[in-house]
Amino acid sequence: MDQFIKQIPITRLHKDGTQEQVEDCVIREQRIALYLNGRKLLSSMSLPQDQDAYAVGFLMSEGVIESIRDVQSVEIAQDGLSVYIHARINEQNIENLFHEKTLTSGCCVGVSANFEGKIVEKFISTRIQLPIQRLWALIEDFAQPTHLFESTGCVHKAMLALPDGRKLISQDVGRHNAIDKVVGKARLQHIDTSESILIVSGRLSMEMVIKAAMHDIAIVISRSATTELGIKSAQLLGITLVGFARGEVCNIYTHPQRILHA
Repeated sequence: MDQFIKQIPITRLHKDGTQEQVEDCVIREQRIALYLNGRKLLSSMSLPQDQDAYAVGFLMSEGVIESIRDVQSVEIAQDGLSVYIHARINEQNIENLFHEKTLTSGCCVGVSANFEGKIVEKFISTRIQLPIQRLWALIEDFAQPTHLFESTGCVHKAMLALPDGRKLISQDVGRHNAIDKVVGKARLQHIDTSESILIVSGRLSMEMVIKAAMHDIAIVISRSATTELGIKSAQLLGITLVGFARGEVCNIYTHPQRILHA
């Protein structure tokens, strides 16, 4: 894990005016290139970890790949800075990536294009329910710091809680990337995400909610805030949206019937 951390000399300034020369740990993000069917599709600033999961998760979140069965091969370059995917693709959605784009409100400014069209017609009607005791257990479990966060304070985390009790975890400098990675991990393992619960560290804006909807995830929980469009999209898409899930309180913004009280 330390290959993602670099120590640099800094000047630490204290409120009383004193200074000290110390070493600080910073994250080492890299530009990751994604190639699809022999064509360079895009580059993304990301943590060079779980690159295959990120690529699959991103392409499925965008509707470019509609099923994991459509993925024929995934290969990571030896230097870890390129991912090569061969797959059957939705030609219309891949064209949308190169037409009108939406700058997402991500901490590392991402780009997405497929927020319109079929997604607005989707409604997640799964019967998944979350007992309140498990809700708090998941919040407490998610709050446990990782080595990367403790060392740098510079990563987002996403956790997918599976119905069998397993948990998949991903980290990245971008909150969007962290989600793409964790759902990509699930897809690569042929896991049905429709009965899973997504817990994230970043704020819940519209594009974050849509990513969950593209993978049929009905319950999304964040330690952070949500936006008005995040709430509106969750309401329309049938997603239970929970924000400020830390300490001893949380806010349920939409579809609260899925949270079961004692």
